[in-house]
Amino acid sequence: MSYPDSENATVLLIATIILSFVIASSLNVYPLSPSMATLRPMVMIMVLIFWLLFQPRYVGVFTAFTIGLIADLLMDTHLGQQAFAAVAVAFFIKITSIYIRQLNTISAWLLASLGLFVFQLCLWILQMFIQNVFVAQSALSLLMSIISWPLVLLALRKFAS
Repeated sequence: MSYPDSENATVLLIATIILSFVIASSLNVYPLSPSMATLRPMVMIMVLIFWLLFQPRYVGVFTAFTIGLIADLLMDTHLGQQAFAAVAVAFFIKITSIYIRQLNTISAWLLASLGLFVFQLCLWILQMFIQNVFVAQSALSLLMSIISWPLVLLALRKFAS
């Protein structure tokens, strides 16, 4: 039996997920000076990791692929690079979350940090194979993302399952 309140809660949650990705994409492309742009955290991937951890019923591999394609288009990278890396992160989160019984703040931060590292490592490998370039400055973005991920957790904690 379906309850009307549960349907409203589901619609609100899905709307929140979509709105969080819209805000994250806006933050991802917000213009910054060249020196500050290297410190820009990977906000879309951070939000994706949050939803993969705390709402796996609604956000999965297909969502990760879609968000990766949108990130490819927004960031003007080769089409499919960020999509592949996002799918790799989604599989990593799905597999590791099987073994974690209780997801507290510290374990979520550790898992998110590993997911961000997997994402950046995939991008580095793909860029080496496809473009024959290695962008070491993206390590600063990775570090800023790891440091600032608790802010995403703080902003969206109401929607954690």
